[in-house]
Amino acid sequence: MNDATLTDGSVQGGWRTVLAGAQMLFVAFGALVLMPLLTGLDPNVALFTAGIGTLLFHLITGLSVPIFLASSFVFIAPISYSTQTWGVPATMGALMAAGGVYMLLALLVRLRGAGIIHRIMPPVVTGPVIMIIGLGLAPIAVNMAMGKTGDGSAELFPYTDALLVSMVSLLTTLIVSVFAHGIFRLLPILSGVFVGYIVALLTGMVDLSAVSNAPLVSMPAFVAPEFSWAAILFMIPVAIAPAIEHVGDIIAIGNVTRRDYIKKPGLHRTLLGDGVATSAAALFGGPPNTTYSEVTGAVMLTRAFNPVVMVWAAGFAILLAFVSKFGALLQTIPTPVMGGILILLFGSIAAVGLNTLVKAQVDLAKQRNLVIVATVLVFGIGGMAIGSGDLNLQGVSLCGIVAIVLNLILPGDDPLPDDLLEEEAVVDDLVEHGR
Repeated sequence: MNDATLTDGSVQGGWRTVLAGAQMLFVAFGALVLMPLLTGLDPNVALFTAGIGTLLFHLITGLSVPIFLASSFVFIAPISYSTQTWGVPATMGALMAAGGVYMLLALLVRLRGAGIIHRIMPPVVTGPVIMIIGLGLAPIAVNMAMGKTGDGSAELFPYTDALLVSMVSLLTTLIVSVFAHGIFRLLPILSGVFVGYIVALLTGMVDLSAVSNAPLVSMPAFVAPEFSWAAILFMIPVAIAPAIEHVGDIIAIGNVTRRDYIKKPGLHRTLLGDGVATSAAALFGGPPNTTYSEVTGAVMLTRAFNPVVMVWAAGFAILLAFVSKFGALLQTIPTPVMGGILILLFGSIAAVGLNTLVKAQVDLAKQRNLVIVATVLVFGIGGMAIGSGDLNLQGVSLCGIVAIVLNLILPGDDPLPDDLLEEEAVVDDLVEHGR
């Protein structure tokens, strides 16, 4: 039995494979559409590009990894800033360049081995950068939860009603995350959106006129990219964090399926798949595509190891993208619903960054480590910007560059823990010898 038909007895092709594909899209759906709704992009386009990106990934990796691609939350703040500053077309051009970063990393891994990523971007670099992504987004979540715009400049809903809806959304997401079992535990965002939306309906926050006016089926509102050096320089460093996340996701899905995807199809191919998918999404006006952690959990629970399942999920996403009433319905979700969920989501991102430092046993008593972490945190939280006019670096982009440069120039490189050193040696050996 070859890879395309392997299902470990749970999904054996036919209608079961089709239904498993629909279930995978359902698992990823909440986070998939949340990203474009927060950044002002079209959710129908996001569905289309997630499907196209997933198909391209499987084409490049030879249909060997049970992975679905959609956008990483790391890109929320940079995309929001970029669209407000340079517009959506220029942001798409910048995201195409971010996809190019993945491709360059894929080439680097192919030439130097997978361990090169650990050497350039060790935990002392990635940990504080990921923390800044979450902490930098915190004011947006709080403003939205209180019924304001993300920047707090205008009130969209009465404070009391907004707080009720956002806290119900948050509480639902918390309860499902902690107490739910089975496949339902993978749907905290979708559950929070659903319950929060019902409460918003009862409080009169939802206007469904756009849904009734929208046609049933239409072409998604594709946006062609334009290229601005300012937007490109701003966006390129953002690709650092999801590239690291990608490595972890590939190792995680390999642990679930008991296959070594670092060896076959190879980390360089999976990184290339993410890069091509991200650039392809930008061609149509969609958010960048990266491997999706939620789907890894669903694969573990359902034991649907067949990558063809993800092809079906991609097909369903593409078909759903042309249902314009569905996209119009998604855009009626009030900001307080989003804000309540984002309080947990953005806090979780910051916690992941902290956990990165803890798990890697980064010793902050060492001066070089303290200097890197402290500088990155203050730059990010304080809003440091370098440059003037359109050509400036700030936020996650600035923090990523500063962290990498400090790590490279400061003496006394922080050694990796023994387990990471062993893993790095094994990965290098596998990539080099193809065993």
